[in-house]
Amino acid sequence: MDLISTTAALEDACARLAAQPFVTVDTEFMRETTYYPKLCLIQMAGPDGTAVLVDPLAKGIDLKPFLDLMADEGVVKVFHSARQDLEIIWLMGEILPHPFFDTQVAAMVCGYGDSVSYEQLVNDVAKAKIDKSSRFTDWSRRPLSDAQLAYALSDVTHLVKVYEKLAGELLRTDRGAWLDEEMGVLISPETYRADPALAWRRLSGRMRKPREIAVLMEVAAWREREAQARNVPRGRILKDEAVIDIATAGPRSVEALGRLRTIPAGFERSRTGTEILAAVEQGFARDLSEIRLPERARRSGGGNGALVELLKVLLKAVSENEGVAPKIIATVDDLEAVADDDEAEIPLLQGWRRALFGEKALALKHGRLALSAEGGRIVVRALDQA
Repeated sequence: MDLISTTAALEDACARLAAQPFVTVDTEFMRETTYYPKLCLIQMAGPDGTAVLVDPLAKGIDLKPFLDLMADEGVVKVFHSARQDLEIIWLMGEILPHPFFDTQVAAMVCGYGDSVSYEQLVNDVAKAKIDKSSRFTDWSRRPLSDAQLAYALSDVTHLVKVYEKLAGELLRTDRGAWLDEEMGVLISPETYRADPALAWRRLSGRMRKPREIAVLMEVAAWREREAQARNVPRGRILKDEAVIDIATAGPRSVEALGRLRTIPAGFERSRTGTEILAAVEQGFARDLSEIRLPERARRSGGGNGALVELLKVLLKAVSENEGVAPKIIATVDDLEAVADDDEAEIPLLQGWRRALFGEKALALKHGRLALSAEGGRIVVRALDQA
């Protein structure tokens, strides 16, 4: 389990893996104290038994052979819960692996449940156990222990069997196309471009007032720029709760900022406090006619609560019957959108999701479908066939 620490050794390993139909990939990284992840280890394995560990912290190593392999169209790159790994690869060279396969997404399509863990998949598919004691160790320290290396290698060696099983199941059920949309999001550069102008979206929640959204846009963008420039977590600059409080209260003076419960004492008189107040003023200066409320805030939400609950029951019944995780079919936001609008522009009312569940959801909404409990299970029945 020696670490590859030279460019020549990495070139040789990547050449061997490039001859395989697929390669499993994982990374270990640290980001508790940084905005950008610090890559500490790369693991790869192929179906021929090749398995390698790469030390990206080794002095003088050039990771270009790894990036070339990730861009090789002749090799499927297999990850589990890939989003953070793909972010790292994007930051390294502004490329994203293709063709690409995420076993967590595939497992949801194959009925293993919502966001199934790698350990559970390995247990169910590869019939193996993983020692997780090294998961939260410091991967930046050298030398790495044998336990760390063994754990890291198991993240890709067992993944070979998991991929082969899931790929076979998707072929058998003809559900491969169901993954395309989810995979498309994961391999879109837009997913990994941390644009400060869009930082407000993750905090907007159910805000309904354009003025609050306007202030949120400016304060969240300021915080994101600060975090990026200083390479520290967002929370080190300003906690989420504080950003939301500022957007809601809209303080326009040092005294008003200091009165907010989420602002530490004296913070309002610092340079940071001055910059926050400047961001608030920029929010107040925005043209409110250009502010587009979040989708959930735009919905009426009046009187649809019971219908949404019925749709949740229907979703559970359909997912159990079809062997698909509910999460990949529809979110609560999707159900709320259907309850409010038959023509909502959401994935649920398009493609395979509409055929599998969307049409049933609309039928239930309009009284053409009934739900009943029989033998401890929910039964879905079309009323015109009752």
